[in-house]
Amino acid sequence: MERYEDPEFFKLLTESYERLLGRSLIPQEILIQDAAKWLYEDAPFAILAHTADADPTFMYGNKAAQKRFGYSWEEITRLPSRLSAQPVNREERQQFLDRVRRDGYSSGYSGIRVTKTGGRFLIEDATLWQLLDEHGTVHGQAVTIPKSTDL
Repeated sequence: MERYEDPEFFKLLTESYERLLGRSLIPQEILIQDAAKWLYEDAPFAILAHTADADPTFMYGNKAAQKRFGYSWEEITRLPSRLSAQPVNREERQQFLDRVRRDGYSSGYSGIRVTKTGGRFLIEDATLWQLLDEHGTVHGQAVTIPKSTDL
């Protein structure tokens, strides 16, 4: 079973978001039995999640994220997340990640990212949060990217 089909991962992703931000990641009109499929296939925003490793690797990227970054599921889920930013932008990205580790989440982030082919784009109003289970264990971080613009 792929992670996008895994009900336990979906629960971690959505419940940690709701616990930290106080709102649902899934619109009310989406039926619970359709929510995981909607988030992966139809959500109008990109969503990515990476592991809690010292050099995290993406473990989830919905179809919108795959399209935006230019990777297939197989490629994006093997990609170290630091490679989503060009070397010149990695320090800024790391500061953002560190702020989220400290505070649990951060909203309103904008930054430059890079596609598989080297194209650059600006992500805007991103929200990053810790993937915390109900016991407080951190499993990584996830981000929603509601808007991006080619540069």
